[in-house]
Amino acid sequence: MTSTEQTLSTQQDPGDRRRWFALAIVMTAAFMDLVDVTIVNIAIPSIKQHEGASFSQIQWITAGYALAFAAGLITGGRLGDIHGRRRMFLIGVGGFTLASALCGFAANPEMLVASRFLQGGMAAMMVPQVLSIVHATFPAHERGKVFGLFGAVVGLGAVSGPLLGALLTEWNLFGLEWRPIFLINLPVGIAAFLLGRRYITESRAPKALKLDLVGVALVTLGLLMLLYPLTRGRELGWPLWGYVSMAGALVVFAALVAYERRKAVRDGSPLIELSLFRVKSFAAGIAVQTVFGVALGIFFLVWTLYMQVGLGWRPLRAGLTGVPFSLAVSTAAGMSVQKLVPRFGRKVLQAGALVMAAGVLVYLWESHRYGLGIASWQMALPLVVMGVGMGLIVAPLTDAVLSGVPQEHAGSASGLINTVQQMGNALGLGLVSVVFFGVIGDRLTPAQVGPAFVNGFQHALWWVAGVMGVIFLLMFALPKRSAQHLEGGGEGAGEQLSMEDEERELVH
Repeated sequence: MTSTEQTLSTQQDPGDRRRWFALAIVMTAAFMDLVDVTIVNIAIPSIKQHEGASFSQIQWITAGYALAFAAGLITGGRLGDIHGRRRMFLIGVGGFTLASALCGFAANPEMLVASRFLQGGMAAMMVPQVLSIVHATFPAHERGKVFGLFGAVVGLGAVSGPLLGALLTEWNLFGLEWRPIFLINLPVGIAAFLLGRRYITESRAPKALKLDLVGVALVTLGLLMLLYPLTRGRELGWPLWGYVSMAGALVVFAALVAYERRKAVRDGSPLIELSLFRVKSFAAGIAVQTVFGVALGIFFLVWTLYMQVGLGWRPLRAGLTGVPFSLAVSTAAGMSVQKLVPRFGRKVLQAGALVMAAGVLVYLWESHRYGLGIASWQMALPLVVMGVGMGLIVAPLTDAVLSGVPQEHAGSASGLINTVQQMGNALGLGLVSVVFFGVIGDRLTPAQVGPAFVNGFQHALWWVAGVMGVIFLLMFALPKRSAQHLEGGGEGAGEQLSMEDEERELVH
């Protein structure tokens, strides 16, 4: 991974106003990626209705993006280090824009799924370069202001994504139904590409690790062998080959570990730094990130289907219902980092897990009590509680996990943390077949759809609550205080993070 000892000679003259144009361009690209992650869920029922997508295809529309993005994150960062961050950023933006066009003009669900895989892979080329470019463009004394602006953009993206998706779907622009949620990326992406060529300065890492494409291939193959049977198994009657494939995934992961050990000895540039797992806090943190990703993958897809298909709400109403959740996450995340974690340490994260679980249980109780008659305002309380719990976890978690990691491996560790969370998200989306669709009948009359989806939602919430309990227990292995808040430990640990990994912490 990139060291923060990147050459400052690549930085632009502080008096050069071009760097602010470069900042606007990379922030726009990061915003585009973040919104694309959240915008799709709202449109899923419309895609199913107008394109006849099966439930498994719906899962792959979301899980395919997460899987391709996760598999390519670390490699995308290293490609920028080796071949130039400006170059890889422009390739990523161009490819993301092309993939968005393919998604928007997809002729069938199969083409949409394939285009989403491509879109996730291109995002993995684009996203890791964003703060690397910022680091190479701005002097140290200006970066605090820049990161503050970037945090505001992230918060805005989290709130605006679902609303934008709801509006674009609801308006049915030019009779295109759901397609504008992807096509809106075209003018933004083209502008970012053209302006990026003009205003972004090229930079590379002085010492970049080599690529580990075999590692990427093994990770992707193992996850596909696990996720595909989970996603299709229910529809196909759980055939024998599905169980064989899932068992074979374990063999692939074992081969990955053996290969990564050999690569570490051979050239010191494995995709996964296995020595990190000897650090108890890191191993526990990886487990927390993975399981937390599973919980989020299950909840957000099921929640969308519950509101729009089960309750019959229009996309705009569903999008507006989620606003209290997004605001609660943003507010609690700021408080946890600035006020709570410095004083209470690990207890804040554990409290977040319990608070989020409590919100899930309140939601479960309300769903049972009000059934199909539940209103948006009645959902506000559990969503705010869940949002507060999530905010207490997401902001300080990476720093807590990195506390016991040797400084020379902080960059690799940070990249791996964010990668496994995305993989957990993909796994959670695959598990929706079991925890949600598995309790809904295959052939429902119109009168049966609402009650069946409400029942499926309640069943999925029990799973999410149980997962949050597991996360609470895993957090006992995290350090009581993070490195940032240990005496004399903050500055050194923070400086070791590579900039592309800091970007993943902020965005994903």
